[in-house]
Amino acid sequence: MRVTDTDLALAAALADAAGAAIRPFYRAEHGLETKDDTSPVTLADRAAEGAMRALIERAFPADAIIGEEYGVKEGTSGRAWVLDPIDGTRAFIAGRPIFGTLISLVIEGWPMLGVIDQPILKERWLGVMGRPTLFNGRPAQTRRCPDLAKALLATTSPALFDDSQIHAFEHLDGAVLSTVLGGDCYNYACVASGWLDVVVEAGLKLHDFAALVPVVEGAGGRMCDWQGDPLTADSIGEVVAAGDPARIEEILEALACRGH
Repeated sequence: MRVTDTDLALAAALADAAGAAIRPFYRAEHGLETKDDTSPVTLADRAAEGAMRALIERAFPADAIIGEEYGVKEGTSGRAWVLDPIDGTRAFIAGRPIFGTLISLVIEGWPMLGVIDQPILKERWLGVMGRPTLFNGRPAQTRRCPDLAKALLATTSPALFDDSQIHAFEHLDGAVLSTVLGGDCYNYACVASGWLDVVVEAGLKLHDFAALVPVVEGAGGRMCDWQGDPLTADSIGEVVAAGDPARIEEILEALACRGH
């Protein structure tokens, strides 16, 4: 199965609907709550996902839906729309416009379409496997990085790594030029547009990474897990994104140095 023009139109409509639901709560009363896993959630998260789910159910009732806030709706088509209404809720509640809405179409377990939408800055990255990634309708391109020692690395928070993972990350951190903390999905958008070189994270769920893969790879980069395997619905959430695929082996070699 391939991504169709109807799928692309729906993805755009989903991003528009999510943005319309989010913007009234930005830097305003947002009804912050803490979920059972201690992560934050707001009225904006729930409103945005609810709006997107309603559109999907109307357009493709046989498709599955996997959302961060409202869980799984089973489907029969082999297709799943994977939604994270606000990836970076902590940034959202702090009034920082570096969060994003993530929308992915996963077909037979493979992320085939991805959207990273920043509704405040009105920035949108659209990736489809086999096609060039678009940033606000124009081609996006990762940058070449001839030497890992000159790379700019990013991760959302070292606190998300376990003991062995933090040891591996610190080894990579020592091999690059500089490291930026914070950013969530916005880091991957920056890789796709050539402003960052590498993102490494762990503990991600499908809704956190599915949309990122088509965006980064369609811009000329590569995404994989910490063993170098492609990211699918079965991946455990250890994620590498490199703007220059030539640096992947060096990154993986550094990450192989885990503590015991």
